[in-house]
Amino acid sequence: MNFNFNKQHTGLFAAGLVFGTAGLKILTSKDAKKAYTNCIAAVLRAKDCVMNTVTKAQENAEDILAEAKQINEERAAEEEVIEDEEVVEEEETTEE
Repeated sequence: MNFNFNKQHTGLFAAGLVFGTAGLKILTSKDAKKAYTNCIAAVLRAKDCVMNTVTKAQENAEDILAEAKQINEERAAEEEVIEDEEVVEEEETTEE
C-alpha cells in the first residue's frame, strides 16, 4: 500500500480535529448549557401560551356549536307547532 501524505490535507485534518474538539468544549460549557436551558424555557413558555390559546378557541367553538344546536332545535319545535296548527285547520275545514 502506498500512502501519500499531503501536508495541506494533513493540516486541514489537524485543524478540523482541533476545531471539532474546541467546538465540543464550547457546546458543553456551563455558559452554553445556561443558554440551552434559557432557550428551552422560552420554548416551553411559548408552548403554554399556544396551548392556552388553543384551549380558549376550542371552548368558544364548543359554545358556538351548542348555541347553533339550540337554535336548530327551537326552529324545529316552531315548525312542528306550525305544522300541527295547519293539520288542525285542515281537519276543521274538512269537518265543515
